[in-house]
Amino acid sequence: MTQNAPSIAAITRLFELAARSLHSAGFAGGLYPAQWTALRYLAQAAPTERTAAKLARFQQIAVGPVTRTVRTLIAKGLLSEAGSAGHHRSKRLDLTAEGIALLEDDPLLAVDAELSKLSTQDGRALSAILVRIISHLQANHDGSPDLMLSLDDHEND
Repeated sequence: MTQNAPSIAAITRLFELAARSLHSAGFAGGLYPAQWTALRYLAQAAPTERTAAKLARFQQIAVGPVTRTVRTLIAKGLLSEAGSAGHHRSKRLDLTAEGIALLEDDPLLAVDAELSKLSTQDGRALSAILVRIISHLQANHDGSPDLMLSLDDHEND
């Protein structure tokens, strides 16, 4: 490490602050962070992937809390159940016009704007670092190195 480079501890604290800031930004538009995550996921998922169970798997949490989130978003008029998703008990979830419109005010769009200023090289480096950190944290958390993100998934973002 060069003399002027920040310490690893300082970088870790910056990462923690960024994570907390991202989480705090999720309390916007009358929604909670988990609700924004659900809307984002459902906006980008293929129709067969737009179920509460698939959303729970994506978020790596139990189906129960996700089901409550989905019910709340339906009650707010942001989601609708659109019939079977292939499995007899799975209901496909679709964004309503109101849900689509709300995503235009997604608090993460400000982060997108900042990240879009990165050079391709810096963007690739940041992506690789974040994937490694998330993979490590997930593997240590539940013993599963199953990371649902990859650099290829975000190649054109």
